[in-house]
Amino acid sequence: MKRRDAALALAAAGLVPASARAQGAPVEGRHYARLGQPLPGAPGRVEVVEFFFYRCPHCFAFDPLLEAWVRQLPADVSFRRVPVGQQLVLKLHQRMYYALEAIGALTPAVHGGIFNAFHRQGVEANDEAAIVALVGKLGVDSGKFKQAFSSFGVQGKLAQGLKLAELARVETVPALVIGGRYRTGPGMGASPNQSEAANGQQALAVADFLIKLSREKG
Repeated sequence: MKRRDAALALAAAGLVPASARAQGAPVEGRHYARLGQPLPGAPGRVEVVEFFFYRCPHCFAFDPLLEAWVRQLPADVSFRRVPVGQQLVLKLHQRMYYALEAIGALTPAVHGGIFNAFHRQGVEANDEAAIVALVGKLGVDSGKFKQAFSSFGVQGKLAQGLKLAELARVETVPALVIGGRYRTGPGMGASPNQSEAANGQQALAVADFLIKLSREKG
């Protein structure tokens, strides 16, 4: 689906009330939420932040749609991911993400490979040794990764990410925060029998709308 068609598809699918359907506009409180306190951002840019964790099946289903969407973002929109979760194993996976980022190894192939390992190959990766083995199979330099995995910088990134998720009031994943002001995701406004793919496309259509709204808000 082309991004310029996304809002029209959202309306045509009956995902907004009749009162809003004429404008094709998502509805606050149903398709997105406004944050009580805006998050800091770079002036002149609209930042999109995805909150996720690798073991989440909904994040796994959403990721290919999100990757394709990100490749089409305009120059004034930036994108980044923040891994979240309070369980010990999820914090290990957060450290994995930030360690890969720190050594420049967080390529789309590695990111997608981790998702596939968990959801298609049954990999557990519940401790540091298993995580090192996993990223090594994906072509990452194990020595550099282990050094980064235990670094102070990665620990700081983990704390910052969890704090950001708290400020954004992220309770379910995947979630997108747009322009530091609005939160949406595949679970918002979805019909009960809607597929994961339809939920994801709907969320990205709402995100397009929120990017435009963020520009207007300055």
